[in-house]
Amino acid sequence: MKKLLLIPVLLIAIAPGIARSAQVDDQSDPQALIRTATQQVLDEVRERAIAPTDIPRIRAVVNRDILPYVDFRRTTQLSMGRHWRSATPAQRDKVTEQFQLLLIHLYSGALAQLKPDQQIQYPPMRVSASETDVVVRTVALANGKQYEIDYRLYRTPAGWRVYDLNVLGAWLIQTYRQQFNETIQQSGVDGLIRFLVQRNTELAAGGGNG
Repeated sequence: MKKLLLIPVLLIAIAPGIARSAQVDDQSDPQALIRTATQQVLDEVRERAIAPTDIPRIRAVVNRDILPYVDFRRTTQLSMGRHWRSATPAQRDKVTEQFQLLLIHLYSGALAQLKPDQQIQYPPMRVSASETDVVVRTVALANGKQYEIDYRLYRTPAGWRVYDLNVLGAWLIQTYRQQFNETIQQSGVDGLIRFLVQRNTELAAGGGNG
């Protein structure tokens, strides 16, 4: 079941940026951002398939297109919880870098499974001008089944940014917070960094899919 969920999850973690030429209007309402970005990733898949093993290409896409719309640093901060405050700036940067790479590795395989005719439904929502943190709910249709997917975004001076995601009740930050907390309690922040580096090394060598 976990592997099946990686397909819709990818639309959250990757979709806000794999665009061919159009720019996502990140000043628009959050649902419009998700809707436009998701269509762009499907257009990308329709034009040229992305191999799950092509990590350099996926990382290039992330650096070029995804980072402007996803706040990985906020995701990492919330995943580390109280340990973020005690970490040094260098440790924070390293954990953020390795956590981002881990997510790229875990979700890259699902990208190759996306179909050009993938359908996403967007339940109606309203966002007031005063709201600064919202959840955009979507439903991915795959193999005759429906997968509920939630995107959590917050408003910044530069526009809306994705920082958390939920698939069938499993929030990314909540899931990793427990694991990060246990690792840090046992071996400190440096131990978490070593764990992430080792896991990324294993994934790069084909030693598992998370």
